[in-house]
Amino acid sequence: MGLPPKPLSLLSLSLNFLTILGFFPSAKPSTDFTNLVYKGCADQKFQDPSGVYSKTLKPLFDSLVSQSSTKNFSTATSGEGQSSITGLYQCRGDLSNSQCYTCVGKLPDLCTKLCGKAIAARVQLSGCYMRYELAGFKQVTATELLYKVCGSTKASESGFEEKRDTAFGMMEKGVEGGDGFYTGTYESVYVLGQCEGDMGGSDCGDCVNTAVERVKTECGDSISGQIYLHKCYISYSYYPTGVPSQSSAESGQSTEKTVAIVVGGVAALGFGIACLMCVRTALKKHHSSKH
Repeated sequence: MGLPPKPLSLLSLSLNFLTILGFFPSAKPSTDFTNLVYKGCADQKFQDPSGVYSKTLKPLFDSLVSQSSTKNFSTATSGEGQSSITGLYQCRGDLSNSQCYTCVGKLPDLCTKLCGKAIAARVQLSGCYMRYELAGFKQVTATELLYKVCGSTKASESGFEEKRDTAFGMMEKGVEGGDGFYTGTYESVYVLGQCEGDMGGSDCGDCVNTAVERVKTECGDSISGQIYLHKCYISYSYYPTGVPSQSSAESGQSTEKTVAIVVGGVAALGFGIACLMCVRTALKKHHSSKH
């Protein structure tokens, strides 16, 4: 056992990411805060014939889940020396303690189910996330892009960019002075931003500013978008007829079809191959029906 021979990065080519295609909730908060957003798992696995790492992970998970009943962010370390594992969780700033506990309570099983014995993992739900890594695991920068999703619908109304950018400006100021979390509305644009709990105000503002510039580049004039960086994330939704009430958002009326684009394209390639196989099968059936 021991450390891998080379430093590992959470976003190196050795990571597998889940590409998701489907319906995503809008940026407006809803009661369904346990939907899977994405996962990142190191390809390197624990070399664990004696079970020491498994025994180290369990108390780490137990400690993090226990702390989530009283606060929305915390870190913990389990084990000693090169066998130690560090982890953290964070809940969305508008969740209650009980909601945070419910959300975080689902993450240990998901980490194990989705990432197996990976030496580092990150699982993001719509209301919380958890990550852990073996001692010595190389971290990426705070503003490294982990995941993005852009709405397929484009804004057709004039003035959309000005409204969106004003809302972004409010959000950047809000996270600096609001414990790293901000949610608000400006002229039918709903925005949400959050930084990891140990970031200072100015660093948080810089991270969110980077996310804002990234979402402008990546999503263009899409009426909704989400950007997840290593230490912060933002989301926005534009509602031409007005931001819906909480009950409307919860009923699913504000969802729209989106395509999630994740760093790494292995899963997307597999999806494309599957589609081609389906088309090929359909053509064969069509050809056979003519004979």
